[in-house]
Amino acid sequence: MRYAYSWIKGAVGGASRRQVQKFTNAIVEEMRKYHVEKAPLGVDFVDLNMINAFKEAGINWTDGASPMVEARAIKNEDELEAMRIVAAICDGCHSAISHFIKPGMQEHQITAFAMNFLYNIPGIEDVEDIIVSSGPNSWPNWRHFSDRIIQPGDLVIIDMAAVTWNGYKSCMYRTYCVGKKPTQEQRDYYKIAYEWLYQAIEKVKPGATTKEIAEVWPSAMETWGYKEEDQAAANLWGHGLGLAQYDTPVISRIYSLDFPVEIRPGMSFALETQHGKPLQWGVRLEEMMVVTEKGPEVTTQFPIEEITVID
Repeated sequence: MRYAYSWIKGAVGGASRRQVQKFTNAIVEEMRKYHVEKAPLGVDFVDLNMINAFKEAGINWTDGASPMVEARAIKNEDELEAMRIVAAICDGCHSAISHFIKPGMQEHQITAFAMNFLYNIPGIEDVEDIIVSSGPNSWPNWRHFSDRIIQPGDLVIIDMAAVTWNGYKSCMYRTYCVGKKPTQEQRDYYKIAYEWLYQAIEKVKPGATTKEIAEVWPSAMETWGYKEEDQAAANLWGHGLGLAQYDTPVISRIYSLDFPVEIRPGMSFALETQHGKPLQWGVRLEEMMVVTEKGPEVTTQFPIEEITVID
């Protein structure tokens, strides 16, 4: 490991070419030291400055990101335990929120409360976002928070988005109804989303594929009337978790039906489903899990069977 040369993605203007040249020269020097100057160089990030400099230096560079993603897909026992701890932290934060949230609060107040809770836990090094979407903000889910005031009877969806404990990341949605009980229609929509989620979880086992999981979900056309699956890209999906927020495997009708990935022991990922009425309200559910030889071990334990009611 050694220091590097930065050009801030070209933001340093005319100095970029000089910095990239220094960077490239250092790489060539290291490769010659180990007699691998003719071998392909794996690169996980590249910009136009690098492409030009590498070409001039005769560096034969290739995709280094895909092998890294593949290597991260299977966790060792210590990593799986880290993922269990991350899930427990998210459970604790949702529990704390359930005792804090009430009508009259603004979305950003819930985010601030959660951030304070999380950053007081040893080992928490970063929290990408605490998504708090209430009422019409929950469908379509805009995946952020605002100054909107939460009103009695609002559905509120809250996500622990990339809560990072010692490098390992989370993703965990729960749905709340604040100040009133949810309507029967809202309960019905929630039940549908819950069934979508657990029908998918039932398909998770070593040797299965992401195709088999994604196939249990309805198409975007039949469910919401979208012309393409991409219009509902993250409504019904799953994604690997670990050192990255989005890692292998990714589970979606967009990708998985034609390009299935095998589920293997040691994988760690989240599955999430969503449903709702446009610009009125929505529900979203998510479970984190690790894959064992026997099947999925769901690591998130905060109640999910029904909408969490805050009286």
